[in-house]
Amino acid sequence: MARDAARGDVALRRVARVVLLDPDQRILLLHGHEPEDPSDAWWFTPGGGLEGDETREQAALRELAEETGITDVALGPVLWHRVCSFPFAGRRWDQDEWYYLARTTQTATAATALTDLERRSVAGARWWTCQELAEAHETVYPTRLAELLRRLLDEGPPAVPETLDTEIV
Repeated sequence: MARDAARGDVALRRVARVVLLDPDQRILLLHGHEPEDPSDAWWFTPGGGLEGDETREQAALRELAEETGITDVALGPVLWHRVCSFPFAGRRWDQDEWYYLARTTQTATAATALTDLERRSVAGARWWTCQELAEAHETVYPTRLAELLRRLLDEGPPAVPETLDTEIV
């Protein structure tokens, strides 16, 4: 992971992600791939890095709107926290991710403000039932998402955010 040479600390990109549920309890995931290799693909929750002095909540809502066009959202609590590191687009990304619960009745999606990198690497969006997610043979991040979603739907949000295992790809 990248280190701040002056302090010796790991420099993590601060990220807000959204676990967006529709009235049928389906979760919205984006389909991403390596920009130069569409066969290297996976599914992931909407979200991205904080810009300027915005809060994680502001980043979650901004990213959701940019990546999906969905703005009619009730943002809930932080569900999960995870640190991850992965190669993408020719570099290593080291991230500190917070996952917010959100609900919407707006199910039509249309990316409205993708970055150039996102335009080259995001192939669309899909609503998934918990069962579909559990039976998927495709790569999904975080890797335990089906299990986490099942627990969320059965028990509701955790009293305090759950720290997920660090994922290094």
